[in-house]
Amino acid sequence: MLRRTTTVPDIDSPATLAELLDHHDYLADEGLATAAYLAVRMGRPLFLEGEAGVGKTELAKTLAAILGAPLIRLQCYEGLDAAQALYDWDFARQLLHLKAAEAAGAADAGALEGEIYDRRFLIARPLLRALETQPSVLLVDEVDRADDEFEAFLLEVLSDFTITIPELGTISAVTPPVVVVTSNRTREVHDALKRRCLYHWLEHPGFDLEVAILLRRLPGCTERLASDVARAAGRLRAADLVKPPGIAETLDWAEALLTLGAAELNPDLAAVTLGAVLKYREDQETVRARRLLAAPAAPVRDSSDGTRGRG
Repeated sequence: MLRRTTTVPDIDSPATLAELLDHHDYLADEGLATAAYLAVRMGRPLFLEGEAGVGKTELAKTLAAILGAPLIRLQCYEGLDAAQALYDWDFARQLLHLKAAEAAGAADAGALEGEIYDRRFLIARPLLRALETQPSVLLVDEVDRADDEFEAFLLEVLSDFTITIPELGTISAVTPPVVVVTSNRTREVHDALKRRCLYHWLEHPGFDLEVAILLRRLPGCTERLASDVARAAGRLRAADLVKPPGIAETLDWAEALLTLGAAELNPDLAAVTLGAVLKYREDQETVRARRLLAAPAAPVRDSSDGTRGRG
């Protein structure tokens, strides 16, 4: 019987990890399970690339659940710098400490300076928290949104899982965190960072896998409704939209239909629930103008080479 949590040494094969992921409702194929297994056992970051909504972030969450470890998330954005990702000093508390010391008659300036740069005044940001927390899963989410300079800084931290704080010294992870780095490929990430990681590309799920995910994640969903939604999602992804729906949007769509009491997807229901699956006006207009959901779509079978997976 599978336990709720496990340790890294207990994950002795990709098949074991796939079983554990399945136990937590994340369906991973052999390619993804193998990449995640190697990352966990080799202590290497796993770089997941693919369009939004295909299950990259969800994999990190599921690994944290399997290991019984906190998920520490660093959300990347333009302008993110080391202080926001690594650590910062709590200047307000330092100032209060100085005032309290002065009120108490402290006169040794050197001693006071040493006190205000004590660990208790340090605010640990995600990267430092991940190094100090054992075990932990560090999610560096959407690294492609950060600047090139931050990529270089991140590479240095992930190389040896060590951070040097001038006032305190070097802090190293006793047990390195499991690291998942994601990218939606809005821009190319530098080769230097990718070389430090194991790499896996996540595709949109094929028909059979998507049906299985819908049935697993939405207990009230019938196979008929799951099949209808998966077929329609496959047709939308083939339509060259601004933002093709990922599995996250497909789940939202199926849940919206269930909330309306639908047992199947028909053109009228598809038209009034498009906002659950397509989040751009241009895409909705394209679908309506081309009548993409006006008739049942042929099943979109999974023609991948076995490298798909999500949950």
